[in-house]
Amino acid sequence: MIPSYLLIKETIESMIEDGRYKIGDKLPSEYEMAKFFRVSRDTFRSAIKLLEQERKLLVKRGVGTFVIKPPSNIPSSLDKLQSIGDLINHAGLIEGERQESISQQRCTKEWAEKLSIEEGAPVYVLKRIRTANHEPVAFSINLLPTAIVGDVFDRVPFSGSLFRYLLIECGISIIHADTEIVVPHPSDENMKSLMHTRDTTVLMLKHINYNEENQPVMYSQDYLRNDIFNFWIRRIAT
Repeated sequence: MIPSYLLIKETIESMIEDGRYKIGDKLPSEYEMAKFFRVSRDTFRSAIKLLEQERKLLVKRGVGTFVIKPPSNIPSSLDKLQSIGDLINHAGLIEGERQESISQQRCTKEWAEKLSIEEGAPVYVLKRIRTANHEPVAFSINLLPTAIVGDVFDRVPFSGSLFRYLLIECGISIIHADTEIVVPHPSDENMKSLMHTRDTTVLMLKHINYNEENQPVMYSQDYLRNDIFNFWIRRIAT
């Protein structure tokens, strides 16, 4: 049996879709809505909480609950290697970026294990925020050994697709990647730029990217807003 609050959520979504409530409209009071659905106010609040988390409603404490335009959704199949920029563009959104920093650092033990290089070896560390329709949706950290890419980031300005940049400037083709999906700890400082609301959730994809010779050429940590990016994979019965 479907819980009452989920049925209420679906009903409100239908009311929005059929135009009964339009973007910008204020919903009737909590008391009126609970009475309309013949449920307790706590049950009604549970439905509203879900819609607020999905950013379909905006709850202003002491003011009311308003219908808002939901965020654009960026789907992706995990078995297909795509850059964040490609995901944004394929969703029909305007891609943008803000570079945080490009620097050379000494490789940590973790990075060295991922890249199969010596601890302490020099690597480039690229940090940047990616935007979709001018809204921050991803924060990326990319690590590239200087033994592979040389001093290219000091010589040639970088922006846009990192895959394309590496191909054009270094002759490096990234063919496949091993990806781990993790949930960052709430104290992770790298999530701050993506916290659109206090309820925003973030996933992190850790990639080891390989060239055509199966050599690891880049280790990436992509923090992605979970309300924007949806990932899926097709599983086949054997």
